[in-house]
Amino acid sequence: MSNNEDLQKPEEQSEVEPQAEQKLTFEEQVETLTAELDKALDEAETHKDIAIRAKAESENIRRRAEREITNASKFALERFAKEILAVVDSLEKALEHPVENEAQTSMHEGLELTYKLLTDTLNKFAIEQITPLGETFDPGLHEAMVMQESEEHEPNSVMHVVQTGYSLNGRLIRPARVIVAKGKTPQIDEKA
Repeated sequence: MSNNEDLQKPEEQSEVEPQAEQKLTFEEQVETLTAELDKALDEAETHKDIAIRAKAESENIRRRAEREITNASKFALERFAKEILAVVDSLEKALEHPVENEAQTSMHEGLELTYKLLTDTLNKFAIEQITPLGETFDPGLHEAMVMQESEEHEPNSVMHVVQTGYSLNGRLIRPARVIVAKGKTPQIDEKA
């Protein structure tokens, strides 16, 4: 039996040793696979971050393009509007002249109708007049031509509009040129 035992022991030993080697190899494989998995997860996270940034950038580009298209359509008339304002100004000046005879009366009425038609057309395309008479002076909308003393008007208020201003969709095309009232300057007593 001792021979049998001796014979079995080497077999048992040989079976045990390969299992230990396999266990070490398995642990090494697990470590290798874990390292590869960590690397793959890091790469996936990097690619996910890049994809999120690319998507955000494309959204920003899309929004910017939409905004530019909207602004282009809203303000495409700006150059034309600036040019047509000279016609409006000419009609306003013509309407200021007094009517002296019947021939001028019919011409004046025609000018009034033309002026009304033109201003209605401008309003239809969101070109609005800025007529600040009596309002507080706003340097963002008005251009002060002169400041005059006035007891009838509040200080810093518009007392006369020299030239009407215009805006297109809320954007200033031309400021209203105005005369602004200022308070009466106090008299200095020179005798004192």
